Amino acid sequence: MSYIRGYDSDTLRELVDETECARRLAEIESQRSLPAMLERVWLLKVLDRLDESLALADEAVRQARMAGTRKDVLRARVLHATVLQYRGAHAAADQELATCADEAEGQRWASIAAFAHQHRGKNALDAGDFEQAKESFKRSLFLRRETGAEDRDLETVLLAIETVERRRVESPVAI
Repeated sequence: MSYIRGYDSDTLRELVDETECARRLAEIESQRSLPAMLERVWLLKVLDRLDESLALADEAVRQARMAGTRKDVLRARVLHATVLQYRGAHAAADQELATCADEAEGQRWASIAAFAHQHRGKNALDAGDFEQAKESFKRSLFLRRETGAEDRDLETVLLAIETVERRRVESPVAI
């Protein structure tokens, strides 16, 4: 079941059913597997319980490093960076996302690289860095096309690029 009901047209953040997210969080609260931990990090993040989400994201990255694959570590680090973004730590999130995207591309894991670039674009948009946002979204689009992504995934990236353009035009320019 998807808890995402859409995306905010200005921030590109997920719009979720908070009741369903809270119900799911309670349901998996005691599970210790890496997938369950990552899901809990995301649920805490979208429920705006950022301190708990960050602490659990740190733990998930450690667990992925000890018992997961390199892909698991990258996925956990990308999610960790999104929590940093939500907390307003844009520079730290950007550094983490750029490193994850570079590593994934170096390993030729295009879908993970596209995921990292997509989130790097969202972080840059949040920080008001429209050029970086557009560059990241375009890279994500290229990688998604390269992997044969579904139309809905491509549309999501195209809408993100449109959002960056709209926000760039609407943003007051410093003189």
